[in-house]
Amino acid sequence: MVAEREPAPGPEEWEVVISRVFDAPRELVFKAWTDCGLFRRWWGPKGYTTPFCQIDARPGGQFLSSMRSPEGQDYWSKGVCRELVAPERLVMTDSFADEKGNIVPASYYGMGRDWPIEMLISVRLEEDEGGTRLTLRHGGTGAVSAEARRDMEQGWNESFDKLVELLQEEMRLGTRFVAEPGSQTVLVSRIYDAPRERLFKLFTDPALIPEWWGPKTMTTTVDRMNVRAGGKWRIVQRDADGNEFAFKGVYHDVSRPERVVNTFEHEGEPGHVMLETVTFEEMGDKTKATDRVVFQTVEDRDAAVQSGMESGAVESMERMAELIAKLE
Repeated sequence: MVAEREPAPGPEEWEVVISRVFDAPRELVFKAWTDCGLFRRWWGPKGYTTPFCQIDARPGGQFLSSMRSPEGQDYWSKGVCRELVAPERLVMTDSFADEKGNIVPASYYGMGRDWPIEMLISVRLEEDEGGTRLTLRHGGTGAVSAEARRDMEQGWNESFDKLVELLQEEMRLGTRFVAEPGSQTVLVSRIYDAPRERLFKLFTDPALIPEWWGPKTMTTTVDRMNVRAGGKWRIVQRDADGNEFAFKGVYHDVSRPERVVNTFEHEGEPGHVMLETVTFEEMGDKTKATDRVVFQTVEDRDAAVQSGMESGAVESMERMAELIAKLE
């Protein structure tokens, strides 16, 4: 009689689990995972940066990013989205990669050979007393040492510390004006304590435009405002001396209550046409309004910024906040 042999033990399954509560709505926390502009600002442990990010946030879409150490070493990672339910759940694979997006073993970066070629990241977001509880599960199959898992947990927690700072900055009520050097774009954004239907109305109701559009030192008159795709608009401002400044454009897209896209042209400078896109994003019971203006050239953008565009845009956003409080 031959003794039966016990089956050899299979590869060890392991998982790092972290739960954190963030003082921000689920929609914003979810966006921090799926929007490269936000993702790059928090991804990676303390001292690390993210010089490259590419996210195709849909089932089957790919994620590719580069994490750079304080010493300048780049660590590339790649994944495929398996499940995405906004703003509740995100599941994706996670593998080491090279700069071309090819999957490589951990030894490519001098790490142990026991790291699995593919791991799994699961993120669950739950509402928690006005904030968001994030539960992360990151694991795989392989004889990864306990020390390596502790390092992974520390890295995640340091990333989440950066995420806290990002969310606080994004949630802060105040106007942000961004004009990066060498870009044709200006971004102006503010989070308002109001539902987005109300914000959309303030941007599209000709009776309300004079209450907030432009500096307080000028009076504003709406000459025409046909808020529909193909419709035209024209607004005239007058200073204390009676000088007139007229602006006009054509609406390309009006999607209530999410987005308004239109051209923007100062009649005093004909031919210099900008494309303006205003989006309204729900942030729990608040709304983030983002005004993205794309100029024809970098020189046009820089000239507008130097002429005082920032102070005018910020004052308009501030006046809108005052109007919201007044209407309340």
